[in-house]
Amino acid sequence: MIIFGIDPGLAISGYGVVNYIGNKFEVLEYGAVITNSCEEFPNRLKIIYDSYTELFEKYKPEAVSIEELFYNKNVKTAIAVAQARGVHLLAAVNQSIPLYEYTPLQIKQGIVGYGRAEKRQVQEMVKVILKLDEVPKPDDVADGLAAAICHAHSLKFANKFKIEKY
Repeated sequence: MIIFGIDPGLAISGYGVVNYIGNKFEVLEYGAVITNSCEEFPNRLKIIYDSYTELFEKYKPEAVSIEELFYNKNVKTAIAVAQARGVHLLAAVNQSIPLYEYTPLQIKQGIVGYGRAEKRQVQEMVKVILKLDEVPKPDDVADGLAAAICHAHSLKFANKFKIEKY
């Protein structure tokens, strides 16, 4: 099963594409979509949409796993990221790819086994689980891969627990 994980963002959106067969992972690609803050906001959204549409067409994932928005104290930033996240969702929906959403706590639980794990612990586990030589950078990329791994691990429990699918 090809799973596309996304850590949504406006400036940096990390992603990871994995093929999950049995209990084994094969990393197909990972990276980040980066938009320039000097660019007009609507153009930044278009860059995100076009980039993810192209990636979805290339890999034809069977599922998209995306991190839910974590609200911080800066409302203006949160609204901009929420709008960008909507573009991520739209790109997947327009490709008819099933969407699954996970909170940061669920992703940490699925990777480390502890929902309050530190960011560095999650990054190191992503490296170990995927047998990578180093932790993917920037952090958003490791988070995108973590979202994909979390969904793969959640598949084992799909019949026991509700998974948010859209």
